[in-house]
Amino acid sequence: MSDPVFLITGASTGIGATTARAAVAAGYRVVLAARSEDKLRSLAGELGGEERALVTRCDVAEWADNEAMVAAALDAFGRIDVVFANAGFGAARGWLKESPEHWRSMVLTNVLGAAFTTRAALPAVKEARGHILLTSSVAGRRPLPGSLYSCTKHAVSAMAEALRQDLDGTGVRVTSIEPGLVDTPFFEKGAGDGALRADDVARAVMYAVAQPPHVDVNAMLVRPTAQPT
Repeated sequence: MSDPVFLITGASTGIGATTARAAVAAGYRVVLAARSEDKLRSLAGELGGEERALVTRCDVAEWADNEAMVAAALDAFGRIDVVFANAGFGAARGWLKESPEHWRSMVLTNVLGAAFTTRAALPAVKEARGHILLTSSVAGRRPLPGSLYSCTKHAVSAMAEALRQDLDGTGVRVTSIEPGLVDTPFFEKGAGDGALRADDVARAVMYAVAQPPHVDVNAMLVRPTAQPT
């Protein structure tokens, strides 16, 4: 099969799962990666089974998991055209609100995890002259009071630009996806009325990916109309 391949971390729910559906609808085969295999297998069945959707368990904060994910993708599909480093989670605002262990896990997942995924997949993406997307946030453009999460997303935004400059001349495109408030499982009690839906962000991802090869959409800031800042 020659259909292009779209690898997504954090694919079990929310933006990742919705983007997987959009990618398959656009003709991609998908590699679905997350720490929860049960949800991934259900999604893969929905998307056409193993011929169209590969399930691979991956804790992005572990380098060996990223290596194994990429190896499985290449073994199954022979190529990787698009990587969406989307895995991540948040924390309550306030320097005394969360445990140090929660902070450590968040920083390792949001920052080192995105870097590990990119590094592991980069040789295949360079061969395909493909596309790397990283999930940042509006919180990656402005610090939020007491939010270490926003600090991690500042790092991801910087990572995307550093990567873009490093890949100059290779044909690989890099995009930072920067959503505002999104109603996903990220928020246990919901994001409230007026928030973006996961599909809104997935459409932004697919817009960036669908541009002609000479067009690199470097950053996409997508906020709800009702979100003033």
